[in-house]
Amino acid sequence: QVRLVESGGGLVQPGGSLKLSCAASGFTFSNFPMRWYRQAPGKERELVAGINRFGETFSWTDSVRDRYTISRDNGKNMVYLEMSSLKSEDTGVYLCNGGPLDSWGQGTQVTVAP
Repeated sequence: QVRLVESGGGLVQPGGSLKLSCAASGFTFSNFPMRWYRQAPGKERELVAGINRFGETFSWTDSVRDRYTISRDNGKNMVYLEMSSLKSEDTGVYLCNGGPLDSWGQGTQVTVAP
């Protein structure tokens, strides 16, 4: 059974940092690209960043390109999103996506506020 579980969200002040994690199971993780999406309040879900099976990044959203870093550890079946210089507009639910069934995690809430 394919499963993606995100963690690491929370409340952070503007300018702060967070590191999100996504634990994958139920498939051969190293064979698939992985993606982080963001669902902001009142907005459509958007692709934030992606990483291929070799660790090369793709599909960066311009607004986060210089502030976010996506990475993966194929040995641990984990994908990460390190976020810095956070802004209020970064607030939203962050979801992990990938695998043979294009699966989704349940998401982790990130709130950027004073």
